[in-house]
Amino acid sequence: MRPRRRVVEGVDLQVPAPFDYERATSVEHAIALLEELGPGARLLAGGHSLLPMMKLRLAVPDHVIDIDPLAGELGYVREESGVVRIGAMTRHRDLLESDLLARRLQIFTDAERVIADPVVRIRGTIGGALCQADPSEDLSAVCAAVGAEMVIRGSGGDRVIGMREFHRGPYQTAVESAEMLVEIRVPLRAGAGSAYEKVDRRAGDWAVVAAGASVELAGGTIANAGIALAAAGGDITCAAAEEALAGQTPSDELFARAAALVAASCRPVSDQRGSADYKRHVAGVLTERVLRRASARALGESA
Repeated sequence: MRPRRRVVEGVDLQVPAPFDYERATSVEHAIALLEELGPGARLLAGGHSLLPMMKLRLAVPDHVIDIDPLAGELGYVREESGVVRIGAMTRHRDLLESDLLARRLQIFTDAERVIADPVVRIRGTIGGALCQADPSEDLSAVCAAVGAEMVIRGSGGDRVIGMREFHRGPYQTAVESAEMLVEIRVPLRAGAGSAYEKVDRRAGDWAVVAAGASVELAGGTIANAGIALAAAGGDITCAAAEEALAGQTPSDELFARAAALVAASCRPVSDQRGSADYKRHVAGVLTERVLRRASARALGESA
């Protein structure tokens, strides 16, 4: 294999560095190409995450493997045996328009309403978003809040891991160089509701801070809760807040305590979108709101 290309200092960074292009015809073909071409190969799904990074030379792959032809094979949202299964090539628009998600997992519909714009939603995919693992990306928080499982495929078969193991930090996931994400699975639970809210500077922008929550009620108390943040630094979930909710009766006071734990545990950074203190405050406010909405939905009330 030829040596890895290097970025030349002083070059005007307006277009990607040179790369070779391959077009996959099946999942098996894509995996075989990843194995053949090695760590210098990257998968191209919708392109809205990888291509901007390539233009800025933040990503400099030797080979780009286009998996757009796999949209028919990996583009679906369906329920099977109490589990919602979402193909990794499912477009944002299809998530937004899914009746199944709108009825059973409203957090996805909430998030898709505030992700980018129609042009991006037509092409961008859930798998591409999750594998990019941008700190401000919405669907990682959504999947973490609802306890989603990721199906990762390699030449040796599939392995299934939880979202919290899949997401290893900014721009880092558990997908190895010769593997690809093929499906997202979300278990459906009785008495569950979920919600997502986001503060941004303009419609469709990256989040200043965003929060998602899932609440499962049983006998009037919270049997299980999931909370996750976007654009708030550190771990995207807050185990302390989730544990504080378990076994308790939903109330504004309880949600305020959980929100305070979330605000205290997150680690935002100051940037052009706001100061760290402001973002920490917003994280608490949004957490309280999504917990209230998720609980109302679990009870079948208007949220």
